[in-house]
Amino acid sequence: MTWAGGSLDVALAEPTELQYRLRSVRPPPAVLDRDLEHRLTDRQRQILDHLGQMFDGGFAHLTMAEIASRSNCSLRTLYGLAPSRDELVLIVVDRNLWRVGRSAMEAIKPDMEPLDALQAYLEAATEAVDGLTEPFARDLASMPAAQRLGDFHAEYLVAITRCLLDLAVERGQIPAIDTGAAARVMASLARVLARPEVMPTLSSTPKQAADSLVEIMLRGMRTTHGVTTQAPDERTRGEHG
Repeated sequence: MTWAGGSLDVALAEPTELQYRLRSVRPPPAVLDRDLEHRLTDRQRQILDHLGQMFDGGFAHLTMAEIASRSNCSLRTLYGLAPSRDELVLIVVDRNLWRVGRSAMEAIKPDMEPLDALQAYLEAATEAVDGLTEPFARDLASMPAAQRLGDFHAEYLVAITRCLLDLAVERGQIPAIDTGAAARVMASLARVLARPEVMPTLSSTPKQAADSLVEIMLRGMRTTHGVTTQAPDERTRGEHG
């Protein structure tokens, strides 16, 4: 086994507190359970990957026959993946969100401080909206099942964010803030900025905007270890009292 560039003939170390906390957060359910995912053929995976690109131009106008034709596959093959176009969309979206979610968790190193882990995690997680097109976002917003799916993943993002903020509070690295409120704001930024009615109003991409705002928020939270930020009115009283 290699570790930090060297070879170590030792068992894997015990999980760090950071890893233990993160593993206690339950992930969202998958549209395709693991058994079904593992049973997909290479051709089926190729089709699903291709659909992700096809749907960038919007999908509300597409029929199963048109999707099959553009994918150069039979309707039978397509129906072997899902019983309807909307189910196909859900599978494609869910697989992408799980892929991004795995990458986001991998961005967290075992020895990271909570706020560094949080910034790395959220920056990786916003890849979910990187390259998101307005036609796809518009059609997705009109699909209730897709919104519910997005809610499942969003709640997981909130839970991970709160977990890391709670740990930062416990270690005295940030003030004792309402971590539930902060987590919900920080974790929802990318999704809000990726709404079809919001995207045209931005001067940057949803990912760039979300990453910048998270950085600003984290910078404001950071404190010297064990020292909390004094409220403005308390500072004023100290200066004039």
